[in-house]
Amino acid sequence: MAVLELAIAFFVLAIIAGALGAGGVAGMSMDIAKWLVIIFLVLAVVSMIL
Repeated sequence: MAVLELAIAFFVLAIIAGALGAGGVAGMSMDIAKWLVIIFLVLAVVSMIL
């Protein structure tokens, strides 16, 4: 569950940075959020199988 919370935090950070005009920070935050969501989904599927 911590991975999902981190992904949400980075998503919110990206939205705020994008609104304030910091495009580089927003893009990097969205990339991190995307990878954290992917990791969360993989771990969720593995935990349901095992």
